Amino acid sequence: MQHNRDGEQKLYSPLGLFSLAFLVCFSTLGANSFEDFKRTQVKSFTKYKDERDSAFNNYLKQEWQEYLKHSDIKLYEAPKPREIIPAKVEQIKSVGPRITIEKKDDKKSFVPKKDVINKEIKKDVVFDFFGSKIGFNIDENLKGARYFPQNKKGILNFFNVAASSEYENIISSIKSISKEMGLNDWGVYQLVIKLSKNIYPNQDDRNLFSWFVFNKLGYSVKVALSQRHTVLLFYSKKVIYATPNYSFGDKKYYVVSNYAKGSVGKLYSYEQNYPDAQKDLDLSMKKIPNLALDIKQKELKFKDYGKTYKIDFKYNKNLIDFMSTYPQADYKTYFNTPLDTITYNSILNEFKKYINGKKATDAINFMLHFVQKSFKYERDIQQFSREKVMFAEETLYFNSSDCEDRAILFSYLVKKILGIGVVGIKYKDHMATALYIPIKGDSVRIAQKKFIIADPTYINANIGQSMQKYRSIRPESFIVVR
Repeated sequence: MQHNRDGEQKLYSPLGLFSLAFLVCFSTLGANSFEDFKRTQVKSFTKYKDERDSAFNNYLKQEWQEYLKHSDIKLYEAPKPREIIPAKVEQIKSVGPRITIEKKDDKKSFVPKKDVINKEIKKDVVFDFFGSKIGFNIDENLKGARYFPQNKKGILNFFNVAASSEYENIISSIKSISKEMGLNDWGVYQLVIKLSKNIYPNQDDRNLFSWFVFNKLGYSVKVALSQRHTVLLFYSKKVIYATPNYSFGDKKYYVVSNYAKGSVGKLYSYEQNYPDAQKDLDLSMKKIPNLALDIKQKELKFKDYGKTYKIDFKYNKNLIDFMSTYPQADYKTYFNTPLDTITYNSILNEFKKYINGKKATDAINFMLHFVQKSFKYERDIQQFSREKVMFAEETLYFNSSDCEDRAILFSYLVKKILGIGVVGIKYKDHMATALYIPIKGDSVRIAQKKFIIADPTYINANIGQSMQKYRSIRPESFIVVR
């Protein structure tokens, strides 16, 4: 089976193609679909609200190009260890200043967050967004936009109807809700995708609606054709792992919806962006989104030098659900995402009971042993059937974790609570951390500075103690924790 440059299947000779396709479409889709098609054609001639749309429409009519998928980039060159052999239990000399942690009041964190919409105001579309009820009014013309016929012409038809509809209210509402909820780019992505699912029953229509909206929001997003179906591609400056990606000039675009699902194969698309839509999809989460509260509590226990410690903390289940939707971002994203204030304050108040008055090395070791021993070691492939780096919040939530998850959690705790400089250190099959502290022990040099190893996966190990396997190996890379 062959395809033309627009991604359409070439099944018949040019002479009989239109009439035969017309009959097949009419008989398959039925009268209602045909009426939708005729209505779409009429609306395609209406006046655009944005002068950019006319030029972009003309550009889309040009011949599309074929794009081939690049190989997915893997997080690790080699599989992570199946099991970790614990280190011998040893105590180290107590040095450094004594630690004092101030108790944090988290009562303010429990003020109920209001739904984003007023329940008394009727909206065309209302849906749950990680615990909040979100509502939108949708223009009837936009609701009626359809991908028909199933080729490039259908994409143009959808675009024409959308561009001539009263879409401004939706764009304004998305911006307002995103600002109120403190959503990062991934939060905006989730909002638009969930909205599309509540408007259109068909995935192709959802993709085209999302494509239109994201372009209007200024994101560099493309639509492509694959076997007559639409595919949504997002530009990202940073690598999104285990996700099909395609090069458009010197930029990589990712089929985010196919994260960890495999290839979508050959695509037909266009080179030029929608005017002024240059923003990349940035997965970093510098601030925790303001999601509705669904507070849960968990207890973590671990033994250290013969004594059992209990750490009780609170977390927002809606935040855990939000984080679970993430594709595989780069390590900087995870290492530099904070804990939710509710979680952090409850952890901090628990730590205060055990480390206040202790010298710095003892306080650091307590945090290190807490991360080493409170969770079962389990590789992602066993736990999730795929590679999944967890945010610090997720590591606390799940009962099992592997090396990078623990490194992310430990680095955040030691940086935030004690103010110690820390970096993530990545080997081809392992992840640990290193601290900028003046003690003796196994170390790495970074920018002419000596950092002391602290491995949150090496059970019983103290700061300055690395697994034997990695003592003579130079790490592949370092992740700066800001």
